[in-house]
Amino acid sequence: KVYHIGMHIPSWFRSILPKAALRVEEESWNAYPYTRTRYTCPFVEKFSIDIETHYQSDSGDQANVFNLSPAEKRQLVLDPIDIVKDVIPTHEYKAEEDPKLFKSFKTKRGPLSEDWIEECKNNPGKFPIMCAYKLCKVEFRYWGMQSKIERFI
Repeated sequence: KVYHIGMHIPSWFRSILPKAALRVEEESWNAYPYTRTRYTCPFVEKFSIDIETHYQSDSGDQANVFNLSPAEKRQLVLDPIDIVKDVIPTHEYKAEEDPKLFKSFKTKRGPLSEDWIEECKNNPGKFPIMCAYKLCKVEFRYWGMQSKIERFI
């Protein structure tokens, strides 16, 4: 896929780039339960975003699903997502998609309680559960701009 990103990046960065540089290419490899997606900009050779995903039948308790080295683990920032407790901006909220309200008539599951993760852990096999572990790596190897761009992303 090709994305045209001109209006989605900060104006200070957009102002120093030609229009041809405002294109991002996506490549994906899917081998469930593992996927990898890589975003690059052909104009900016030393830039990439890699997103690896492992899907596991657990509640997100695995410590090192990506087999990271000790040096890589020191750079790791964990950001657990709880689909029930995490705040959703009002302009994005849809009651029909709220897991605290939704009940599937087909599977007879739902709605989820506030402590749904603990409920699944305490009743193994009773509730199907899956966790998508995501590892995002950003690389922008240009002196003077590297840390600013990597923090923005």
